[in-house]
Amino acid sequence: MIRIRDLRMSYHTAQAEQQAVKGVSLDVPEGAFYTLLGPSGCGKTTTLRCVAGLERPDEGEIAIGDQIVFSSERNIFVPPHERNIGMVFQSYAIWPHMSVFENIAFPLRYKRPKPSSSEIRERVMRALALVRLDGLQDRPAPYLSGGQQQRLAVARALVAEPRVLLLDEPLSNLDAKLRDEMRLELREVVARLKVTTLFVTHEQIEALTMSDTIAVMRDGVIVQQGAPADIYARPSQPFVADFIGRTNMIAGRVVALSGSNGARQASVETPFGTLQCRAQDGVASGDAVSVTVRPENVAVAEAGQGEANTVAGTVEATVFLGNMLDCIVAVGGERLHIQLHPSAAPACGARVSLRLPAEHCLAMRR
Repeated sequence: MIRIRDLRMSYHTAQAEQQAVKGVSLDVPEGAFYTLLGPSGCGKTTTLRCVAGLERPDEGEIAIGDQIVFSSERNIFVPPHERNIGMVFQSYAIWPHMSVFENIAFPLRYKRPKPSSSEIRERVMRALALVRLDGLQDRPAPYLSGGQQQRLAVARALVAEPRVLLLDEPLSNLDAKLRDEMRLELREVVARLKVTTLFVTHEQIEALTMSDTIAVMRDGVIVQQGAPADIYARPSQPFVADFIGRTNMIAGRVVALSGSNGARQASVETPFGTLQCRAQDGVASGDAVSVTVRPENVAVAEAGQGEANTVAGTVEATVFLGNMLDCIVAVGGERLHIQLHPSAAPACGARVSLRLPAEHCLAMRR
């Protein structure tokens, strides 16, 4: 449904030229929820705005369905109002002088051909029901809560039945609890309508819980894309492992390899001793690597078990997070984060043995 090829976009100032997008290519299948994830300044919002037609790229090609909406080679640029898209902005962009009804009806009143008044009312009321704002159609838009304004913005984006929904960090202005609720609601709405969605966020939890596919961006390029579980469990580089959730990074050097591609095992010399790990494809003996292991995969072992990948350390701090404890354990000159159930709280200063399961340790080139 969305096809981007070799997209490039630069911003020019009197002092310099800043390349925001550097050859991005991607495909979003019809009905899919595709997320661009990355830190501020990585090019994700610029890519989204290029799809919307709010920015004119320097090079590349963008197609929505069978329509090419931008091509530098063919000198094509379709304006935003002719792309049949809906967009929800980070600020929601709600019209403060209009009622809830008129905010949602706005795209329909400028649609060509313009629907009849009865059809506009029917479609607006259907959109209100979709986002659970029934009965609020006459309320002034500024009198809505933050979550209601977010749902209003979604209803306005969907009322014209666009081919593509573009979401630019629409949950970032909500408090934590409301953001959790709206993640589920938004995902349910777009799944029910089967609308192709391109979502931009810097929040890893949003990307992991809402997406069919995640594309991780850094410095204007996509560094890895795939299903959320694959991105989380099999990051392609230390940046991705560190950005997608919390992880422990242990510097080391490969001293031995075994197995074949896809199931390679590495022995890695680290400050903790030799660790047995899964090896990323392309890692060779002698390579400097980072071994990544998620805090939830580090287990407390019985003292004296002597299993492989078992290290001893001292609990430096524990942080109560409600459903879990985040513990910091000093192992030599390094620190490991582990996650434990609150009932298993170790005392600060306690000596513990930790087991780093080989199947959850991944050696990646630094």
